[in-house]
Amino acid sequence: MTDKLNRRAVLRCLAGGLPLAAGLAGGSSLLAADEALRTSWLTSTRKGLDWVARTQTRVGHWASQAYPTAMAALAGTALIASGSTTTQGPYAKNIRRVTDFIYSKRRDNGLIGDPLTDNRYTYGHGFSMLFLSQVLGEEEDEERREELISTLTKAVEFTVSAQTTSGGWGYVSAKDGNDFDEGSTTITQVQGLRGCRNAGIVVPSEVIERAKKYIYDCQNPDGGISYSSKNRGTSRPAITAASICCLQNAGEYGGDVVDKMISYCKDNLHQIQTQQQAFSHWHYTYLYYAQVVYREGFRDREFWEAFRDRLYGEIVRKQRSDGAWDDTTVGPIYVTSCNLIMMQLDYGFLPIYQR
Repeated sequence: MTDKLNRRAVLRCLAGGLPLAAGLAGGSSLLAADEALRTSWLTSTRKGLDWVARTQTRVGHWASQAYPTAMAALAGTALIASGSTTTQGPYAKNIRRVTDFIYSKRRDNGLIGDPLTDNRYTYGHGFSMLFLSQVLGEEEDEERREELISTLTKAVEFTVSAQTTSGGWGYVSAKDGNDFDEGSTTITQVQGLRGCRNAGIVVPSEVIERAKKYIYDCQNPDGGISYSSKNRGTSRPAITAASICCLQNAGEYGGDVVDKMISYCKDNLHQIQTQQQAFSHWHYTYLYYAQVVYREGFRDREFWEAFRDRLYGEIVRKQRSDGAWDDTTVGPIYVTSCNLIMMQLDYGFLPIYQR
């Protein structure tokens, strides 16, 4: 069960700047937020979505960005998180363009991406599986559904073949990367696989079980997760937060491993460190930790609401006047997409992010 909003009402709010309360279903946790806060969040979200739509190229990607497949899929996910689909909503045209662009990146072996120009193509592949699986869930045209199913079936087969002997994934497939793996790409593959499974695509259970064991093997005594099974080192907040999501997407919501990871994140992340503070990959970290806290909010709504208010306050504070967010590492479409996904968790439109 999830706190879902009325899709049509939310789309009207986003399109016309109406009070967000007009789109809330009874019992939604957003009702607990102050009206002024809800309005500021909606305004910020709408400005961000409009910037994403406005800066998309005609072929469906975002120009001058590294990792174009990954960025397009992540931006597309942010757009459909608003309630728009390929056929309805203010961003329907943009979502169709993303879908067509990702289709253009398909390879005969199932990979979605370009191994000749992208030395971290598994990110794009994983995010593309996630995006297309969410599109499939709302697609009504039978011919397009069949094409999505075929694409995702082959994409799952590629991910299965790309898994390392340790159970994780690296920046490239196991055979291309000498069996190297690391946490962030492993999480991307598992979340993409979960999206596919939710959409009815067959995903071998043994692949998920091996991925879960991989995370167990990367856990340090403090509860956090190290960078890689082959390069342990200190625990990393970003990978730990993402790993909890990975296990939750694999159906594991409790137990000793998960509980220790959540405790580690509560100690290191829960008070919302500002973007100027020590640890790196702020947006990546909170993209995943926000999902963790949102799911935990099913049992303790106040736990989510207090965290959400702090998180959204930090996000809104850093937004540019044109609606985008930026940093000096990957670029504005990445940061903006991450922030928009976080800002729209309470909408509950995407199955992968639901409680």
